[in-house]
Amino acid sequence: MPFDIPVETFLIATLYLSLSVTYLLVLPAGLYFYLNNRWYVASSIERLVMYFFVFFLFPGMLLLSPFLNFRPRRREV
Repeated sequence: MPFDIPVETFLIATLYLSLSVTYLLVLPAGLYFYLNNRWYVASSIERLVMYFFVFFLFPGMLLLSPFLNFRPRRREV
């Protein structure tokens, strides 16, 4: 076998890959959906926590930014 990779190396690489996908895609996507539902009705403490998580997950939010839409909802007249 030309690529004789130890099992430990494969497990660590898999762990790093899964953690990076979680940090860059899964958690920011969940935060995006939460922000989309609670943006206009959040209390001040909740808004502070939202801002913290946006700062904490900034690289993933930057990757998902083409899909973010925080425009106000259409008013019914």
